[in-house]
Amino acid sequence: MTSTSGTTSERSGGTDTPARLLQLLSLLQTPREWPGGELSDRLGVSRRTVRRDIDRLRDLGYPVQASQGATGGYRLVAGKAMPPLVLDDEEAVAIAVGLRAGAGHAVEGVEEASVRALAKLEQVLPSRLRHRVQTLQIATIPLTSGDGASIAPETLTVMASAAAGQERLRFAYRSGDGTESRRLTEPHRLVSTGRRWYLVAYDIDRDDWRTFRVDRVSSPFATGARFVPRELPTGDAAEYIRRSMWRGQPSYAIDVTFAESAETVATRLPALGAPEPLTATSCRVRATVTDAVDWLAVRLAMTGCDFVAHGPPELVSSLRDLGSRLTRASGA
Repeated sequence: MTSTSGTTSERSGGTDTPARLLQLLSLLQTPREWPGGELSDRLGVSRRTVRRDIDRLRDLGYPVQASQGATGGYRLVAGKAMPPLVLDDEEAVAIAVGLRAGAGHAVEGVEEASVRALAKLEQVLPSRLRHRVQTLQIATIPLTSGDGASIAPETLTVMASAAAGQERLRFAYRSGDGTESRRLTEPHRLVSTGRRWYLVAYDIDRDDWRTFRVDRVSSPFATGARFVPRELPTGDAAEYIRRSMWRGQPSYAIDVTFAESAETVATRLPALGAPEPLTATSCRVRATVTDAVDWLAVRLAMTGCDFVAHGPPELVSSLRDLGSRLTRASGA
């Protein structure tokens, strides 16, 4: 991904072919059709040179489509693969700020891709643009929901780059009881649970795999020392996080009937698995969970669906208490 200066100044004689190709590509990536004469004027070269440059872009994998006739021109169309993009300064800054927002606050479904894309983009951003991105980030206060902790995008990109480059990562870590320590790790993957970020890594000093809550990490930096990736016991980082979170936590079975379709309940309670359809307008959810009973009661109430909890008794009791508190709060 390349950032251009954002200007359309003509290059005398058209002798700088690589720069001219980048400028041509930047123009074509605008969603419109460009007449050959207009491209010729913008680039300061002949129409014949424009045609040769179009052929060069096609050879590089850019699907440039040409239309015939007096009003014909050139436009970039969708191809089989996405070739590198060319961005002007404003576009590069806008994308970086957007990716930072998506990476710093866990947005389910896009957060890991945001981190990977942000790490790639920030690696090639000129210093002047990186300063503009940081300035905008400092001056912006996001309005977020949920109880997940916000993460500095720099922390995520350092970790993502170290994992991708197979470099050992050192950082300070604060455990749940407040204990401070320094860790030297071989980072494997970053995993987002939708509310929090976790790093799965091999801890060199403890000679074992560990999970780290990223909001408890500070001062991470890649040491430059390469490592040969080890095989994760579970094979999958998300599964390793899931097992780590369940380890040592009591679990219990829930049984809840909803007066709503299985499809609707599945979208509102995705973490509890696929509901069992009873009728077109009712379903049953039976699952084993480790969430706190009071928190699960709130989650069920927030679905906006009528339901009946059959068990366990602790959940039924928590729902009664929640209902009583809400009734008192309404003044009824």
